[in-house]
Order: sequence, then C-alpha cells, then structure tokens
Amino acid sequence: MPHQTIADLLLARVGDDHMGLRTRERAWAWDEVVRESAARAAWARELRVDGPFHIGVLLDNVPEYVFWLGAAALGGAAVVGINPTRRGAELEREVRHTDCQLIVTDRAGMKLLDGLDVGVARDRFLVVDDPGHTHEAAAHAAEPARDPDVTATTPMLLLLTSGTTGTSKAAICSQGRLAGLGAANSAKYDISRTDICYCPMPLFHGNALMALWAPALTVGATVALTDTFSASGFLPDVRHFSATFFTYVGKAISYILAQPESPQDGDNVLTHAFGTEASPEDAAAFRRRFGCKLVEGYGSSEGAGMLRRAPDAPTGALGVPARDGVRIVHPERRTTCPAAVLDAHGRVLNPEEAIGEIVDTEGAARFEGYYNNEAANAERVRHGWYWTGDLGYVDESGYFYFAGRSGDWIRVDGENTSALLTERVLRRHPRVLAAGVFGVPDPRSGDQVMAAVEIPEGIRFEDLDLPEFLARQEDLGTKGAPRYVRVSHALPTTGSNKLRKKEMQLEGWRTDDPVYHWAGRGGPTYALMSDLDKAALRDTFHANGRARFLP
Repeated sequence: MPHQTIADLLLARVGDDHMGLRTRERAWAWDEVVRESAARAAWARELRVDGPFHIGVLLDNVPEYVFWLGAAALGGAAVVGINPTRRGAELEREVRHTDCQLIVTDRAGMKLLDGLDVGVARDRFLVVDDPGHTHEAAAHAAEPARDPDVTATTPMLLLLTSGTTGTSKAAICSQGRLAGLGAANSAKYDISRTDICYCPMPLFHGNALMALWAPALTVGATVALTDTFSASGFLPDVRHFSATFFTYVGKAISYILAQPESPQDGDNVLTHAFGTEASPEDAAAFRRRFGCKLVEGYGSSEGAGMLRRAPDAPTGALGVPARDGVRIVHPERRTTCPAAVLDAHGRVLNPEEAIGEIVDTEGAARFEGYYNNEAANAERVRHGWYWTGDLGYVDESGYFYFAGRSGDWIRVDGENTSALLTERVLRRHPRVLAAGVFGVPDPRSGDQVMAAVEIPEGIRFEDLDLPEFLARQEDLGTKGAPRYVRVSHALPTTGSNKLRKKEMQLEGWRTDDPVYHWAGRGGPTYALMSDLDKAALRDTFHANGRARFLP
C-alpha cells in the first residue's frame, strides 16, 4: 500500500543509510535527515500555542529548510513558505495572512522582517544561523515518531501563489495530497532511488516541493541543494553533485542557455528535467548542448495532476487528460469547446470556438482551498466544477495545449490574438532572454499588444533588428506583432523567476524602462517613445472619451 502521509514517508526512511540530502559542504543519509526533522518537530511541539499550527519558513535552499519540512510533517504543522523576494507591506501582508505561530529564518531574513508587524513576537523567531539554534535542536533529539493526530487531511503546506496575476493567495496542500504527488510524480518523471535530484528552484515554491522533494523522498533518491539559482553556477553544480535530474520554472532555462556555449557542455550526467515555460526551441537547444531532455508539464499549486504525459504527443502538447472530467470549457456557456483546427504552423484557426478554460468537472472535491479566503475559493469552484483560470485547447487527436492565463488573449481590431504565441515568437530571438506579452488599451477601441523583453547587458534594442526578425516568423499573425516594446536588462520577476506580467501590464508604457512604439504604416518600424509621445497618447485617450482605460 502507498504511504498516505509525508510523515509515513519520512518514518519509512528511518535506518536508511542512502544519501538523502547533499550540499557542497556536507551530506546526510536519509536516516540523519529524519532524525534532524524529529528533533525540530519535538522543539516545535514544545513551542506550540492555541490556533492553527503554522510555521513560517523564510530561508534560501539550505538544509534547515528540509529539516523543518520534515519537522512539520512529523509534528502535524503546516509550513508557510515565505518568499524572500517580497518586501515591505507586501511581505507583511502575506505573513500576517497566514497566522504563523513560529518563523524559522536566518539573519538575512531577520533584516527583511525588521520593522514589519507580521503578527509573530520576535522571541518566536528561530534563527538558523545563530549557534544556539543547532544546540537547541540537538537538545530535543528524539526517536522519530509522528504526532498521533496526523492524517492524510492534515495541512502540510500553505503555498503562497506567485502573484504574477494579482495578490498572492495561500493554497492549502495536505499531507495526503503531497504524498500522492510524490508517488505519482516519481513515476511520471522517471525518478528512481539512484537519481541525484538537483534543486535550483526555491523550496517555497510548489515546483520544488511537488516535483522534486516529495518524489525524491518517496523513492529514497538524493536531494542536492544550492542556496539560490545561478545560471553561471548551474553546470558547475550539476557536475559537482553528479546530478541526473532537476526542475525548473520560468526564465531559468533561457538564462542557462544564454551562458557562453562550450564544447564541454555535454560533460555531465544529466538525463532529464521537469518544468514549465521552456519553449520548444529552448528544449531542443538544451538537449543539444547538455544531453538532457526537458519534460514540460501543466499543473499548479492548487490542482496538480490533471494531465498525464503522452510519449507520442506532438511538440508543444501538454499531454492528455488524467481523468474524464478534465476538459476545455467555454466560460460563459459552460459547454465543452470543440477541437481546435490548426494550420501548418500550429496556430489555432478557430480560437473563438476552440479556446476555453481548463476545467476539472470532478475536481471540486480535490481542491483543498485557499487559507482564509472564501472569495478566492468561490472563484476556483463554481457550479461544482474546479476552474483553473488557465486557457487551453485540444486538437483533433485529443492532446491538450496551454493557451495562456485567463488574461492572455488580447482583442485587437475585433480579433482575438494570443499573447502566449507572441511570447514564444519573441523568445526565439537569440538575444532575447525573456519576454512577456500582454494587452494594453487602444486609445480608440479594444486593445493593443505590448511586449516586455529582457536583453543582455551591452545589447541595445537596435541590435535586435526586431522588425526584420518579426517579418520572418511565419506563424506570427498580422495582429500579433507588438505595438509597444518595453526593453530592460532585468524585468521584474517573482521569486521563482516568473515574469510579473500583471505588474508590467498595469504600468504599460509609463514605465521608467525605454519603450519603443510602432511608428509609421505597413510593417513594424519602432521608435523610442519620448515624454511628448506619451503625453500625446494620453491626450488621444481623453479626446476619445477613453481616459478611464489608461494604464
């Protein structure tokens, strides 16, 4: 029988002398990992007070993070992964919302929290790089055991969503769901006991926990930690740990590929990786350079496991439904969308009919909700169905494709155009590290396409020769070329390297970064927007009675 809780999985590792955790400095057998966790569980139980047993963890990817994950599982607590890229009022609001009893952090985290009212007294901060922390943990050493109240429904994680589309919410993940994902994903991503699973993604994020840590715990593989992601340090880390598997999110793959190419790139033992948002071109380049296959998937902190891999799926497809209830639904009519008709380039020719929201009609019971946020829960569960907020389509063979987030379809001149497609086109450019595309208001009607591109230091916008590049892209529709292009050497991102598209959309062309706009008629010719250009654009909105639509 599969283990039903994370606590079960940990206790199954007692006595296991296979390497469970490794950093550049030292290694721990699985038995040691569990015993370190048990000591901290005893310490946390001693400090527990009335109310939700939530432990905030504000750390980089250090061993203490793993030990406190184990402590929470054995002790019946839920870990709140606090994002260290947050600041000020936003950080204060997130921590207060999750009702933490304790905060585990380090001196760097203490500085971030200094002066903030997070609802936790400073004498309930456990500072891991204080020498007293190690001594206190050792003083609570105990034979590993689980709290008798721990069940499969006991909350294990409060996952603060990345905030790319608005204010963060705390998604609940129980011990039973995480244990189930550990079993499913170790099989889905071919993770075995002999694998060394390198974890460059932050442990506060569902990708690292659901696709790497839980599967590694399930099969007894080794977790290799690096404090933070570094594109230049990626390959040295992979070689140092002899890593065979890793996970990624967002811009990580683009950053790695932007490193200078070397004939020695293939000198590693990587075999495969799992993640999201790598383009087909990136996947091909990564395999050519490093000999490693990237497996793209679909999932979220709230509803992972809706689609399953299909080895024979076309390039770009996410797979097929894991169960009958997963389908593409028209949001207003609540009817299943027909299959997409695709052209030779894979573009959807019938987007009005075929593009819909990815829905699990049987998923309401599987959704464990957001902590203390009934409004967000009601948005996810409607009419007894679980609505992901993500758009997709299905081809005539039944393969599912991702079509972007709910705001990624832009109405231009009465036609829908895909922000995701334009992003993919821009990311093909050899000098574009990252691209985000979104709609901004048109001063007369509807919307226009705006792109934000990140380019390397020392590269200018003019060096991209963007008009000629766009003209060569046969799969870019006539409405898809961006009317505005924001240029940066460091676009704003979340802690997991996802672009903050909502933030950039709200700024529009008012950003301090240079913005180029489509000048003239015919093919795209871009000119730098001056303050006078922006003022004239604002006046046009007012003249057309559309000032309310200004970013």
